Amino acid sequence: MDSHLERLHRALERTTGDLTAEQLTRHKEGKWCVAEILEHLALTYSGTVKAMERVLAAGKPLVRPATLKEGIATALVVEAGHMPGGRQAPEMTRPRGLPPEQAVARIREDFAAMRAALEKCRERFGASVKIANHPILGPLSVTQWCKFHWVHTRHHIKQVERLRRLGA
Repeated sequence: MDSHLERLHRALERTTGDLTAEQLTRHKEGKWCVAEILEHLALTYSGTVKAMERVLAAGKPLVRPATLKEGIATALVVEAGHMPGGRQAPEMTRPRGLPPEQAVARIREDFAAMRAALEKCRERFGASVKIANHPILGPLSVTQWCKFHWVHTRHHIKQVERLRRLGA
């Protein structure tokens, strides 16, 4: 398994392994609860699965040249490992109301599917060939997709840990 996905997996297990129903619904006013954060992450994982499945079905990478803005965003997020705060999630990744008791199982299932799809693409196209476009970062390789998901998940795990610690 990719080292970024391995770290992501360990962090998810550590953070979600013992969440109670009360913790899953805990949130600050106007912010997502833990279950919604997990649903958001699961939606990003399943979106990546769909992108990788399209690439595999086409038998070739499905990319276009990156814009300057995408290149800068990729350098910041993927290369530097920094996820800027305050950006609203794209519509297709916003929580849709998954019942809180299903959130932990869903993120685990979608993570496993994403890991498998990325591995299939790595085997078919290699780790460094740009294979699919991220909606904000533009064209990414398998290695970059893995690092993006690590950086993005780490950003949200910090939020979950704060909610657990503060009892908000």
